[in-house]
Amino acid sequence: MSLIEKRLKELGISIPIIPPPKFSYIPGVVVGNLAFVSGQTPTINGELKFKGKVSIDLSVEQAYLAAQLAALNCIGELKVVLGDLDRVKRIVQVSGYVASSEGFVEQPQVVNGASDLILQIWGEFGKHARKAIGVKELPGGAPVEVELIAEI
Repeated sequence: MSLIEKRLKELGISIPIIPPPKFSYIPGVVVGNLAFVSGQTPTINGELKFKGKVSIDLSVEQAYLAAQLAALNCIGELKVVLGDLDRVKRIVQVSGYVASSEGFVEQPQVVNGASDLILQIWGEFGKHARKAIGVKELPGGAPVEVELIAEI
């Protein structure tokens, strides 16, 4: 068992199996020593588990959980791209997009769901640069989308 898989087991976290993309993209790309993972929404087996705009349809707390699930899906994609999560030296950047109602300004608190999960898994090597951006709409009505870049 790899070190990261052991850590995931200790945390009670299961990496989801990521279905093939429905659209014109691939799960991720490795360029040099960086892995760029495509954006993920909070889905399980291709089904959106959270839907709507934050502060209208979902609370910040619910959106935090949605961001965690989206980040978990990114980690699943990272495993597909790399074959082994132990190849990850560090998480470099996390980008979080939050479907926000007008006047909503708590995007960082929502994207903390993704960041906190990554820090739990990778510890010091999970500390990353980050974007937390409010947007009007996301694919399928998702409240959040998360993407990441990892050093390998």
